[in-house]
Amino acid sequence: MNVADSERADVRLRAAGFDLTSSPETADVVIFNTCSVRERAAHKVFTRIGEVRRQRIGSEPVVGVMGCVAQLEGASIFDGSPSVSVVAGTRATDRLPQLISRALEGERRVIDLDERAAGEAWDLPATARTSKYVAFVPIIEGCNKFCTYCIVPYSRGREKSREASDIIAEINELRRHGYREIHLIGQNVNSYRPKTESGLEGIKGATPFCRLLRAVATTGMERIKFTTSFPRDFHRDIVAAIDEHENLCDWIHLPAQSGSDRVLRAMRRGHTAADYLKRIDAVRSARRNLSITSDIIVGFPGETTADFRETLKLVEEVGGYDGLYIFKYSERPNTPAASLSDNVTLEEKSARFMELETTQRTFQKKIYERYVGREVRVLVEGTSSKFPSDMTGHSTCHKVVNFPGTESMLGTVVNIRISAAKRNSLYGEVISAL
Repeated sequence: MNVADSERADVRLRAAGFDLTSSPETADVVIFNTCSVRERAAHKVFTRIGEVRRQRIGSEPVVGVMGCVAQLEGASIFDGSPSVSVVAGTRATDRLPQLISRALEGERRVIDLDERAAGEAWDLPATARTSKYVAFVPIIEGCNKFCTYCIVPYSRGREKSREASDIIAEINELRRHGYREIHLIGQNVNSYRPKTESGLEGIKGATPFCRLLRAVATTGMERIKFTTSFPRDFHRDIVAAIDEHENLCDWIHLPAQSGSDRVLRAMRRGHTAADYLKRIDAVRSARRNLSITSDIIVGFPGETTADFRETLKLVEEVGGYDGLYIFKYSERPNTPAASLSDNVTLEEKSARFMELETTQRTFQKKIYERYVGREVRVLVEGTSSKFPSDMTGHSTCHKVVNFPGTESMLGTVVNIRISAAKRNSLYGEVISAL
């Protein structure tokens, strides 16, 4: 979502006559796009602002903060970081040019935390994307779930879905410009509920999101992925749609957050461990082998050793994930969980993190090793960061795959035979171009 927001800001600023520079040392304006989901991410932005300020003493640029931290902290940012002169909330991205212009004219505290204005378009030109081959397409923003630990409903607001016709038009444009893969993105994509049926007429499906998936599949876009799914809203028909359309990729991100029913109630997730496992069973019943990734929080306030053992049990019953993002609980201001006693020590959180990671690694190693000798389709996205002679990309099951190649392969889809399973990636050789 932050990548999509940065792309949107870039487009609006360029249209207003601004140019993107390669370094903050030469910029007249430095904008920080921020995330507040985790405490560490929120703190990093203020550290970085301080670094820029020290580097530019005597030639200070206009400094702006946009995104979730801006939305949540508002005018208090000016007091904590005097070098900041622009604060733009999550729905003010399109108005950045006017806000920055006011600061360049000498206004010291420019702030906009208002809602998106009527008529502000969601879509972006295909030529404005960070990647030339993979594009993020927002379909819904905000969240209505109000999980007790989560800041998103406060930073991103309530759920608002785009019209399907606009989404499909954007994807068709991306396809015309040679894009090979798109990601439908949102805090909870399967909560998608547009105001009208525009673009979904005649498309069958159990939910609007299932109908959207089928509609997007018929555009002919080669690879379609989506994230993130919310277990409570995850319908079996999503799996049926994937089975019906090969271009709906074989990867589902389904965050569990905990395996303890008691903790899940305290988190206000709206599902039990058994409910979650039913969703996993539905995914496992697909005709294709679908990759499953997840998120889990350890050390939620009041989480006992027994609760944590239930989480380990859940991971074991799932059979391990293709990838698991583990987070140590950190308090987010003004969320319901912030009023609870954070009685799990940092040392205990770290110990649980390590134990869960070890359990996941054991399963993940076996999952990755099953790919050795198999062929996977990979979109070539860049040069490997570790070995310049290798290229890298993602499979349809969203695994990182590295292989010997040249930059002439960029943007192509190749068939790779896997020869080795690494810790978080696969390695192989090109068999053929597709």
